[in-house]
Amino acid sequence: MHAEPAISLAWPSPLQDAFPAIVARRGSPVVVLASGDPLFYGVGSLLAAIIDPEEMTVLPAPSSFALAAARLGWPGQEVVRVSLHGRALERILPHAQPGARIFALSWDGTTPTRLAALLTSRGLGPSRLTVLEAMGGPRERRRSARADAFDIEDIDPLNLVAVEVAATPGARVIPFTPGLPDDWFEHDGQISKREVRALTVAALRPTRGETLWDVGAGSGSVAIEWMLSDASLGAFAIEENAVRAARIARNALAFGVPDLQVIEAKAPAGLDGLPDPDAVFIGGGSGDPGVADACLGRLKSGGRLVINAVTVETTAEVFALQTRLGGDLTQIAIARLDRIGSFHALRPALPVVQWTWVKP
Repeated sequence: MHAEPAISLAWPSPLQDAFPAIVARRGSPVVVLASGDPLFYGVGSLLAAIIDPEEMTVLPAPSSFALAAARLGWPGQEVVRVSLHGRALERILPHAQPGARIFALSWDGTTPTRLAALLTSRGLGPSRLTVLEAMGGPRERRRSARADAFDIEDIDPLNLVAVEVAATPGARVIPFTPGLPDDWFEHDGQISKREVRALTVAALRPTRGETLWDVGAGSGSVAIEWMLSDASLGAFAIEENAVRAARIARNALAFGVPDLQVIEAKAPAGLDGLPDPDAVFIGGGSGDPGVADACLGRLKSGGRLVINAVTVETTAEVFALQTRLGGDLTQIAIARLDRIGSFHALRPALPVVQWTWVKP
């Protein structure tokens, strides 16, 4: 009895187009060839999502990250590792802290040049970029340049960029704490001010892997700062105004959280079909008790609901909710220095009544 001849199939683009053919051969011996560590930003992690890992034997080789660390002598545990392969370049921005070292997987040969331009536009021009091309093969090459003087050409499509981050004075570096300056966001005045926003994100208490609904998102600032808390977090910004919805998407990209999902719709109808949230923020009060009730019903057990009220009408709404359900009520009063003639005074902003409730 003769064994059937082996069939060799090349990887298509995108890779996922090969999955039906692989799954169709389930139960027969199948060898999947991929470079590096297939479970580290590799095809193995994609296959493991559709095939029981017990049906797979993974034989990893050194990843591009490991090879880059070996070439440069950088301690791997101290390097931030990101993938820009098929992903927005701006993903690197939350990690672009002065003094940081970053390994970034490229999409193609244009990625290093575009990344240098992005860093320069954010005041990170002194950063040094090292392009490591075709590592482990006969075409391997390594070249370096500053971001603001990047002149490397003819870059191999298979490359990784190692970044040593350095900043100019006044560079827009995204801090680790909430409360980003208001003027860093595009907005039309519909924005939770930075001090209130910091307290709001703290009240929402993001933890790993959670999802936020930002209802009536305005500029999207709360959802953006929620997502900046940890790369595992997700958020939906629900905004009925088309101009504001487009603005939210631009803000999300500018802050390096392009996965923020913008839903151009009016709540509560726009909430249909969304995954149940771990936390909900309603800014300024909705003016429609049905919105709060819809969010209360969909919120997961242990989830947090935060409503910020400014007007008398929305303050009455949150008082009624607190009377019915309990929770914490806090008034937030902020005053900022302002000039009065030749003198100065602290000018108070409109106070905000914040209701925070945790679902049993």
